[in-house]
Amino acid sequence: MLTKLAMTGFKHRWRDYLVLFSGLIMSSAIFYMFEALATNQDFLKQNTSISMVGLIFQFGSVLLTIITLVYIGYANSFLLSMRKRDYGLFMLVGARKSKIGQLIWVETLLVGITATIVGILVGTALTVGVSQILINSLGLTLHHFTAWYTPAAIATLLLYVGLFLIAGLFNLLSLTKTPALKLLHSNDQPNRPQLKPARQLIEIVVGVISIAIGYWSMANLKILQLMGIGLALVTIVLGTYLLFNAIFVWLMVALKRFSFAQRGLNGFTLSQLSFRIRNYTKMLSIVAMLFALALGAITVGMGFHSQIPSMANINNAYDMGLVNASTAEKAQIAAMKPKTTATYHFKATKKVVYFQAAEFNRQPFTTIHTRNKNQLTFNTVHNNAAKLQKSEDNYQLMQLQSGVMATATPVFLSKTAYAKLAQPEQRLTVFTTNNVIEHRVALNKLAKHHFHTTSPEQFGGRYAMYLMVNGMYSGLEFMGMFLGIAFLAMLASCLMFKILSGADADQHRYKILDKVGTTRRQLNGAINKEIAVLFILPGIVGIVHVLFGLQMFKIIMVTSPYTGIWLPFLIFAGLYLLYYLITITIYRRIVLQ
Repeated sequence: MLTKLAMTGFKHRWRDYLVLFSGLIMSSAIFYMFEALATNQDFLKQNTSISMVGLIFQFGSVLLTIITLVYIGYANSFLLSMRKRDYGLFMLVGARKSKIGQLIWVETLLVGITATIVGILVGTALTVGVSQILINSLGLTLHHFTAWYTPAAIATLLLYVGLFLIAGLFNLLSLTKTPALKLLHSNDQPNRPQLKPARQLIEIVVGVISIAIGYWSMANLKILQLMGIGLALVTIVLGTYLLFNAIFVWLMVALKRFSFAQRGLNGFTLSQLSFRIRNYTKMLSIVAMLFALALGAITVGMGFHSQIPSMANINNAYDMGLVNASTAEKAQIAAMKPKTTATYHFKATKKVVYFQAAEFNRQPFTTIHTRNKNQLTFNTVHNNAAKLQKSEDNYQLMQLQSGVMATATPVFLSKTAYAKLAQPEQRLTVFTTNNVIEHRVALNKLAKHHFHTTSPEQFGGRYAMYLMVNGMYSGLEFMGMFLGIAFLAMLASCLMFKILSGADADQHRYKILDKVGTTRRQLNGAINKEIAVLFILPGIVGIVHVLFGLQMFKIIMVTSPYTGIWLPFLIFAGLYLLYYLITITIYRRIVLQ
């Protein structure tokens, strides 16, 4: 009988359960996506040259576990709030507390296990989709990456099932020890914010100091090493929560005292935010951290991506050099519409390569010359034969002839002296396209055809450098972009879950406003302002965290991590705005029926 009553309650509130299930599924899916990288040691070792990346991911797992713990705690409180009234009615009609306790336990576990299993499957599908999009669009090279990774699935299942076992026990003790009448009226008790100046001042001071310590540790990561990451993790999370907990309560109470709170529905909007203020502070702290993680990961991923062409260009002025290129290979070069192309004849011994000086005077050879000990600050030099003979950069010519390991010395001779050499004459064809990355497919095909390999050790030029740098940075770039997308999805899940979980409870308030003559435009404006606050506050804190957090990547980036930062910020702002519009659209449909 109790099971039938429980199912009736489920059907009656299917929309709330749908919000709960979708939120939990997304949470477990994102956790699995992160663990699929964090627990795959072969992937981490093969795709990055940073030795401590495994430990960095362990710190990330701790942070994500904390976020998951709070998220599940909030989801469980939402489940509990939906069922309190129903269980109170069961008690009033004579149901035994032991039976109700069993029902609570089974329902909590059933919700948690089902959502976790579905979430792992969804996470696997998302891993496949996101990874393929990133690999194909960015031209990444990855090793030992797999969408389904059993240790990640086990870690996700154990964590979520364990947390729901604890949540089920908490629900059982909470509901069975609460009087029936109190359960019936549990949702009618507002959480009124109260100002406690002394306590809030202490929280603000401790919060600011904690965040300052976290920022300092990230800026001095070269000195602090792993201890700096752990210190930043603890202090920034703690400081973010304390600031939200102190400032947000004070802000809501203080704003009601200003005259603008009496205009239109501003007072109603502030009261809506104040009604569940304590729950908002926890969730907004999580969202602020997720915002910083998502934006930071995408910014760093795009930063690594932007460095690849810059680093490829510092090695050589030409994409590739072909010795004795065939007619078909020349046609392949022509198809790429190169900006420059030149052919030089030479005769070679084991240690010396002889060129005709006249050809280099007629077609100057361009070299890359670095300046100020900064390998990304360089200029191009157009050399005739005499300049190239004296230049310390003439090794770049030999790279194109016989690969980056070539140690032969170039010698430039007159036409007469060159003709006297007995060695057979060969041809070196060099060319430059407008962009190595755009032509990487054609260059890859050409390298396979001419060198019978794509190993950069076998040939020189910008394309060889691109392959080496891409192999070095692909893993880091993929991790940044992949995790950025994952954290962005979890951020949206947290915000939407928090807002939509209270939509049914808010519905009757908007009905009252409608009955007293409030226009639809005013109601929409009130909704827009309320939800905008919940999006803007964590967004501001998240951006500040990112701006300071990028300091820690100076030790592994050859260019400034702030270079081109406007692009990922602009992309992220567009996605964030899209989530905001989707959220207010769904919320309106629920509360303005």
